[in-house]
Amino acid sequence: MPDRCKHALDRVRRAQMDPMIGGKIEERQQRLAILDQTIDGLVIFRRILFRECRHGRFSRDATGNLPTLPAIYPDTLAPVVRTDRDGERELIMMRWGFPPPPNLGSAPVTNIRNTKSPYWRGRLKPGFRCLVPVTSFCEWTDSRPEVPHWFALGDDRPLFAFAGLWRPWTGVRGTKAAPVEGEHLLFAFLTTESNEIVRSIHAKATPVIVTTPDEFELWLAAPTEEALALQRPLAAEALKIVAKGKKEDADASLRS
Repeated sequence: MPDRCKHALDRVRRAQMDPMIGGKIEERQQRLAILDQTIDGLVIFRRILFRECRHGRFSRDATGNLPTLPAIYPDTLAPVVRTDRDGERELIMMRWGFPPPPNLGSAPVTNIRNTKSPYWRGRLKPGFRCLVPVTSFCEWTDSRPEVPHWFALGDDRPLFAFAGLWRPWTGVRGTKAAPVEGEHLLFAFLTTESNEIVRSIHAKATPVIVTTPDEFELWLAAPTEEALALQRPLAAEALKIVAKGKKEDADASLRS
């Protein structure tokens, strides 16, 4: 394990002792909000991820001028951080959703719970891990009437990330009205059991959330066993409901 990963793992383990730090879902439940690149949160996130690497390589941004994204849906594009073949950190646009396993339909697989499945096991190496920058995410109530609730780290929507996986894929994606044929970069993110605050709305699962530079480094670069230790619920005290009844977290795009 690289020294920077060992140090990051030690700090993450210490932080997890402090309670304050510490399968596929229907498409309507899958929404994220990501801030425009000019907003402070994403600028800070870039500075954390795109620092000069110790081995002398530099990181890069391939997203261009990102628009405000108050809601992102499956099979649409979102900015994702990965480590490329040269070992550089790269922010690049990817399409949300892996192709499903054989004989399981055609809907994109948006999240990953069973990391022991052969379908995912080969994708857990550092080169296929990624971070999905997020300011808030949506879950719908399990009971009727179904109401969307947006979760964030605070009212000011500080940036965090989902621990994800990515892969290249060739085929047709997009809608029937606007199909996109060719080569694609696809991503999905890990889920885990819901913590207390999410469970009151949606009990099935919640995304794996990482919030610190040490956790970012651990997910992107550590050996698989150490990285998968991050597949745990975020402490309930660290999350709050910031909006409900809205299909977009429009307030997130207004923060500056």
